[in-house]
Amino acid sequence: MNSLDPTDLLILLELIRDPRIQIGELSETLGIARNTAQTRMRRMQRSGLLHDGGREIDLESVGYDVVAFVTIEVNHRELDGVVGALRLIAQVLEVHEISGRGDVWCRVVATDTHNLQAALRSILRIKGVIRTETVLALHTHIQYRTEPLISRLAQGSSLAPGRAQ
Repeated sequence: MNSLDPTDLLILLELIRDPRIQIGELSETLGIARNTAQTRMRRMQRSGLLHDGGREIDLESVGYDVVAFVTIEVNHRELDGVVGALRLIAQVLEVHEISGRGDVWCRVVATDTHNLQAALRSILRIKGVIRTETVLALHTHIQYRTEPLISRLAQGSSLAPGRAQ
């Protein structure tokens, strides 16, 4: 969906900030008519930009179709500073401190490989970053999900945490 205007982007921002916002609240917050907010949300849902009842944004639909997983080795004294600096890079979607090879793992999105390279250079310039290793995602077969886990808990499955197998 390449035809997002500033109002569409403001709607998306409000949905990110408050996923449970009601249409009336949304229109009031943005100073737009209720019908305008509702029509635009429906259009974004039909186009595939919004998933899961209109609260999950498909980043590929807004041009971020390159996904990379970056493993970062850091100077441990600088770990908090590295995490703080990563928080300032908009393309960094999530950051995890990990065990094994590397110290920090990030999911990064980009519009193309040049945009990814710019993000990676920003990461490498962070004080305390020693080296990085980047792996590109070619295709996502299973999106982040929690439903199977909660379903098992709800059904009292023997695979639920704390149950003997």
